[in-house]
Amino acid sequence: MANKGFLIIISGPSGVGKGSICKALLAKDNNTVYSVSATTRAPRRGEAEGKSYFFISKEEFIRRRDNGDFLEWAKVFENYYGTPAAEINKMLAEGKNIVLEIDTQGAMQIKSACPDGVSFFILPPSYEELTKRITKRGSETNETRQKRLSYARLEMEQANLYDYQLVNEDVDKTAEAILAIVAQKRQKRE
Repeated sequence: MANKGFLIIISGPSGVGKGSICKALLAKDNNTVYSVSATTRAPRRGEAEGKSYFFISKEEFIRRRDNGDFLEWAKVFENYYGTPAAEINKMLAEGKNIVLEIDTQGAMQIKSACPDGVSFFILPPSYEELTKRITKRGSETNETRQKRLSYARLEMEQANLYDYQLVNEDVDKTAEAILAIVAQKRQKRE
Protein backbone atom coordinates (compact mmCIF):
# COMPACT_ATOMS: atom_id res chain seq x y z
CA MET A 1 0.00 0.00 0.00
CA ALA A 2 1.24 3.50 -0.79
CA ASN A 3 2.32 5.78 2.02
CA LYS A 4 -0.29 8.27 3.10
CA GLY A 5 -0.23 11.56 1.22
CA PHE A 6 -0.02 15.09 2.59
CA LEU A 7 -2.57 17.84 2.67
CA ILE A 8 -0.99 20.99 1.30
CA ILE A 9 -2.99 23.97 2.55
CA ILE A 10 -2.62 27.14 0.48
CA SER A 11 -4.15 30.40 1.73
CA GLY A 12 -3.63 34.07 1.14
CA PRO A 13 -5.50 37.17 0.14
CA SER A 14 -7.49 37.44 -3.05
CA GLY A 15 -5.22 38.30 -5.99
CA VAL A 16 -2.00 36.96 -4.46
CA GLY A 17 -1.66 34.20 -7.06
CA LYS A 18 -2.91 31.15 -5.17
CA GLY A 19 -4.56 29.68 -8.26
CA SER A 20 -1.43 30.11 -10.38
CA ILE A 21 0.70 28.51 -7.67
CA CYS A 22 -1.68 25.55 -7.43
CA LYS A 23 -1.51 25.04 -11.22
CA ALA A 24 2.29 25.13 -11.05
CA LEU A 25 2.32 22.55 -8.22
CA LEU A 26 0.22 20.17 -10.30
CA ALA A 27 2.41 20.67 -13.38
CA LYS A 28 5.61 20.03 -11.42
CA ASP A 29 4.56 16.94 -9.43
CA ASN A 30 2.52 14.00 -10.79
CA ASN A 31 1.76 12.83 -7.24
CA THR A 32 0.02 16.10 -6.35
CA VAL A 33 -3.66 16.58 -7.08
CA TYR A 34 -6.01 19.50 -6.61
CA SER A 35 -8.92 19.37 -4.21
CA VAL A 36 -11.96 20.76 -5.92
CA SER A 37 -14.09 22.72 -3.46
CA ALA A 38 -17.81 23.33 -3.60
CA THR A 39 -19.06 26.91 -3.70
CA THR A 40 -22.29 28.84 -3.99
CA ARG A 41 -20.71 31.72 -5.91
CA ALA A 42 -21.13 32.18 -9.64
CA PRO A 43 -18.33 30.96 -11.91
CA ARG A 44 -15.75 33.51 -13.08
CA ARG A 45 -14.59 33.70 -16.68
CA GLY A 46 -12.56 30.58 -17.50
CA GLU A 47 -13.67 28.52 -14.51
CA ALA A 48 -15.02 25.05 -15.24
CA GLU A 49 -17.50 22.95 -13.26
CA GLY A 50 -15.73 20.09 -11.47
CA LYS A 51 -12.26 21.49 -12.22
CA SER A 52 -12.27 24.93 -10.64
CA TYR A 53 -15.15 24.33 -8.23
CA PHE A 54 -18.36 22.40 -7.88
CA PHE A 55 -20.87 25.23 -8.33
CA ILE A 56 -23.95 24.40 -6.27
CA SER A 57 -26.95 26.25 -4.88
CA LYS A 58 -26.99 27.66 -1.37
CA GLU A 59 -29.71 25.16 -0.44
CA GLU A 60 -27.65 22.20 -1.69
CA PHE A 61 -24.57 23.47 0.13
CA ILE A 62 -26.44 23.82 3.43
CA ARG A 63 -27.93 20.33 3.02
CA ARG A 64 -24.45 18.84 2.46
CA ARG A 65 -22.94 20.89 5.28
CA ASP A 66 -25.64 19.74 7.71
CA ASN A 67 -25.06 16.14 6.54
CA GLY A 68 -21.36 16.39 7.52
CA ASP A 69 -20.12 16.02 3.94
CA PHE A 70 -17.47 18.76 4.21
CA LEU A 71 -14.07 18.49 5.88
CA GLU A 72 -14.28 22.25 6.33
CA TRP A 73 -16.57 25.03 5.23
CA ALA A 74 -16.76 28.80 5.44
CA LYS A 75 -18.88 31.72 4.38
CA VAL A 76 -16.86 34.40 2.59
CA PHE A 77 -18.32 37.48 0.87
CA GLU A 78 -21.88 36.11 1.13
CA ASN A 79 -20.91 32.82 -0.55
CA TYR A 80 -20.25 29.40 0.95
CA TYR A 81 -17.15 27.30 0.25
CA GLY A 82 -16.43 23.75 1.42
CA THR A 83 -14.06 20.82 0.98
CA PRO A 84 -15.74 17.45 0.27
CA ALA A 85 -14.38 15.01 2.88
CA ALA A 86 -14.86 11.62 1.18
CA GLU A 87 -12.70 12.39 -1.85
CA ILE A 88 -9.91 13.88 0.30
CA ASN A 89 -9.71 10.80 2.51
CA LYS A 90 -9.66 8.49 -0.52
CA MET A 91 -6.82 10.37 -2.25
CA LEU A 92 -4.73 10.61 0.95
CA ALA A 93 -5.05 6.84 1.45
CA GLU A 94 -3.79 6.39 -2.14
CA GLY A 95 -0.64 8.34 -1.22
CA LYS A 96 -1.53 11.47 -3.16
CA ASN A 97 -0.54 14.92 -1.97
CA ILE A 98 -3.64 17.10 -2.08
CA VAL A 99 -3.55 20.84 -2.65
CA LEU A 100 -6.29 22.71 -0.82
CA GLU A 101 -6.69 26.33 -1.88
CA ILE A 102 -8.81 27.69 0.96
CA ASP A 103 -9.42 30.83 2.98
CA THR A 104 -8.09 31.36 6.49
CA GLN A 105 -11.31 30.17 8.17
CA GLY A 106 -11.22 26.86 6.32
CA ALA A 107 -7.48 26.45 6.79
CA MET A 108 -7.79 26.61 10.57
CA GLN A 109 -10.56 23.98 10.46
CA ILE A 110 -8.34 21.73 8.31
CA LYS A 111 -5.32 22.23 10.59
CA SER A 112 -7.47 21.20 13.54
CA ALA A 113 -8.96 18.14 11.78
CA CYS A 114 -5.74 17.08 9.98
CA PRO A 115 -2.75 18.22 12.04
CA ASP A 116 -0.23 16.38 9.84
CA GLY A 117 -1.04 18.63 6.88
CA VAL A 118 1.36 21.43 5.95
CA SER A 119 0.06 24.97 5.63
CA PHE A 120 1.36 27.86 3.54
CA PHE A 121 0.23 31.47 3.64
CA ILE A 122 1.04 33.25 0.40
CA LEU A 123 1.87 36.94 0.71
CA PRO A 124 2.10 39.56 -2.04
CA PRO A 125 5.40 41.39 -2.61
CA SER A 126 3.56 44.51 -1.37
CA TYR A 127 0.06 45.76 -0.70
CA GLU A 128 0.38 48.02 -3.74
CA GLU A 129 1.18 45.01 -5.95
CA LEU A 130 -1.84 43.18 -4.54
CA THR A 131 -4.05 46.16 -5.40
CA LYS A 132 -2.73 46.12 -8.98
CA ARG A 133 -3.37 42.38 -9.35
CA ILE A 134 -6.94 42.57 -8.10
CA THR A 135 -7.69 45.60 -10.27
CA LYS A 136 -6.12 44.00 -13.37
CA ARG A 137 -8.27 40.89 -12.90
CA GLY A 138 -11.33 43.02 -13.65
CA SER A 139 -13.82 40.52 -12.23
CA GLU A 140 -15.22 42.67 -9.41
CA THR A 141 -17.05 45.94 -9.02
CA ASN A 142 -15.20 48.78 -7.32
CA GLU A 143 -17.15 48.10 -4.11
CA THR A 144 -16.30 44.38 -4.14
CA ARG A 145 -12.64 45.16 -4.92
CA GLN A 146 -12.47 47.49 -1.90
CA LYS A 147 -14.02 44.80 0.32
CA ARG A 148 -11.45 42.27 -0.92
CA LEU A 149 -8.57 44.66 -0.24
CA SER A 150 -9.84 45.42 3.27
CA TYR A 151 -10.30 41.70 3.93
CA ALA A 152 -6.79 41.05 2.58
CA ARG A 153 -5.29 43.16 5.37
CA LEU A 154 -7.19 41.12 7.97
CA GLU A 155 -6.12 37.83 6.36
CA MET A 156 -2.46 38.85 6.25
CA GLU A 157 -2.57 39.45 10.01
CA GLN A 158 -3.23 35.69 10.36
CA ALA A 159 -0.18 34.58 8.35
CA ASN A 160 1.68 33.63 11.54
CA LEU A 161 -0.90 30.86 12.18
CA TYR A 162 0.50 28.92 9.21
CA ASP A 163 3.50 26.59 9.14
CA TYR A 164 5.16 28.68 6.41
CA GLN A 165 4.74 32.15 4.93
CA LEU A 166 5.98 32.67 1.38
CA VAL A 167 6.11 35.88 -0.65
CA ASN A 168 4.90 35.21 -4.19
CA GLU A 169 7.20 37.20 -6.43
CA ASP A 170 7.60 34.34 -8.92
CA VAL A 171 4.99 31.59 -9.25
CA ASP A 172 7.42 28.83 -10.29
CA LYS A 173 9.87 29.57 -7.47
CA THR A 174 7.06 29.68 -4.93
CA ALA A 175 5.72 26.32 -6.17
CA GLU A 176 9.20 24.79 -6.08
CA ALA A 177 9.68 25.98 -2.48
CA ILE A 178 6.37 24.38 -1.46
CA LEU A 179 7.23 21.06 -3.14
CA ALA A 180 10.69 21.03 -1.51
CA ILE A 181 9.18 21.53 1.94
CA VAL A 182 6.55 18.82 1.38
CA ALA A 183 9.20 16.37 0.08
CA GLN A 184 11.32 17.02 3.15
CA LYS A 185 8.37 16.47 5.49
CA ARG A 186 7.33 13.30 3.65
CA GLN A 187 10.88 11.91 3.80
CA LYS A 188 11.10 12.69 7.51
CA ARG A 189 7.75 10.98 8.19
CA GLU A 190 8.70 7.88 6.19
